Amino acid sequence: MDPTSLHGDPFIDPINPELPQRSRSPEDSTLIVGRTASLTLATDSLIVLDEAFAQKTRWNCFGFLRNGNCYRLSTECILTTTESRNTQAIPFYNILWAELSNCEITIRYAKLTATNVVRVSSINYPIEKPTHPHAIFWVESLLDRAYRKSQRKKRIKVLINPFGGKGKAQKWYLSDIEPIFAAARCKTDVERTQYRGHAVEIAQQLDPDAFDVVAACSGDGLPYEIFNGLGKKSNARRALEKVAVVQLPCGTGNAMSLNLNGTDSPSVAALCIVKGIRTPLDLTSITQGDRRTLSFLSQSVGIVAESDLATEHLRWLGSQRFTYGILVRLLRKTVYPCDLAIKVEVATKSEVIEHYRRALTSQPLPEQRRDSLDSQNSDDPLHATGLPSLRFQTVNDKLPDGWILFPYDKLGNFYSGNMAVMAPDTTFFPATLPNDGCMDLVTVDGDISRIASIRSILAVESNKFFDMPHVKYQKISGYRIIPRNQKDGYISIDGERMPFEPFQAEVHRGLGTVLSRSGHVYEGPNVVGSSSETA
Repeated sequence: MDPTSLHGDPFIDPINPELPQRSRSPEDSTLIVGRTASLTLATDSLIVLDEAFAQKTRWNCFGFLRNGNCYRLSTECILTTTESRNTQAIPFYNILWAELSNCEITIRYAKLTATNVVRVSSINYPIEKPTHPHAIFWVESLLDRAYRKSQRKKRIKVLINPFGGKGKAQKWYLSDIEPIFAAARCKTDVERTQYRGHAVEIAQQLDPDAFDVVAACSGDGLPYEIFNGLGKKSNARRALEKVAVVQLPCGTGNAMSLNLNGTDSPSVAALCIVKGIRTPLDLTSITQGDRRTLSFLSQSVGIVAESDLATEHLRWLGSQRFTYGILVRLLRKTVYPCDLAIKVEVATKSEVIEHYRRALTSQPLPEQRRDSLDSQNSDDPLHATGLPSLRFQTVNDKLPDGWILFPYDKLGNFYSGNMAVMAPDTTFFPATLPNDGCMDLVTVDGDISRIASIRSILAVESNKFFDMPHVKYQKISGYRIIPRNQKDGYISIDGERMPFEPFQAEVHRGLGTVLSRSGHVYEGPNVVGSSSETA
């Protein structure tokens, strides 16, 4: 339930209704500023009443609108006609900071200035000396409402990929992101990556006590490197738990931000990170040969991997290159034979839907969720030191007990995901959850009809892919895949090409940490309400 909807009285603190009576009175919710203005803490917005205002409308700048049990991002400025010309409403979510200085109050907030772009704006009013003690209390109440469960004044290590976003990442950081961090009183340390793998080295040397967040100003490649760099530390478990990894979307692929923030706008994502809630994230160990890496996003073999990695020369098409690559291979009825073994946790679509529904109704506080995950891993001798031990061992060992390796001669697509959205309007995994201890697995045969193939592409954009009868959807905790009858091919781990050889995957529940809007689910479309509830 949205905390702001708990009470009908707009002057009752929606975050902490148990505060002393003084904090809940209308008088204490209003601060008189100057002779003709006042500031009032309403249910979900700061109401600015000023006789000097001349506009006829007020803006409800950029907010998150509740839709069922999840939030969707409102990226348009909502204009609401009012009876008075002297009122402005600023959503608490947009409030970046407020402070008193020299008998003056300054409130900085994120204001929508163009489609999907926010900029720092501010209001200033004088405070009369007799009201100063009340003003101190009022400012703290405003910040409580503005930040809710989120940490204030985050310490952020920013890594900028200067080649990201066709070379515009540095520009976007300076113009769209840095001003928002500064206005929110975040402490930043900025470093530019110089070469592929540099972020791995930086994260491996990072002091986890020095920063709350590592922010990748890039596409999805830099977060992948950061997770793996933290995973190489001698205290990897503690580092991955303590330091939240986030994305400032400045690359070609921005799936991480789309899932956690609901946007691929750099400025809007910066606001979301300022207000983000610490959220445990499942990470997946990939063993291949003698290597062990961490995956946070997805793994694919077959049509998705080939459509992504084999179309690098078509980057000028933007996200459309991926659609083009899939369409060409679907029409060819390309198959990718392999041997496959899976540890299934939720076997049918109807059970997957019920699993997701249960997660929506259970929303523990972030610290309670982390404590629960820690207690599950308390018997691990490597807890809080290195990475967790591998329950299923590696790809080089014998199959784990209960696993059966079976041939899959007509595999068209093997796609395992830990996040729902892979690109704008591309939801492959609508039932994924940040920390349920499972990957969501989609498999599709490669010999389905061309008409079914085209319908599949259209179904992804309309969020009906889950419902397609030829799409098999399961929740799994591990798998082993062995490609065969091909000398070379494509394996994609978080969008990075891996050697075309057998590999094994295993989920570690809540091993990583991110910042998200809700604290427990991804933004965007989900499986609840899907038209298909059959196996």
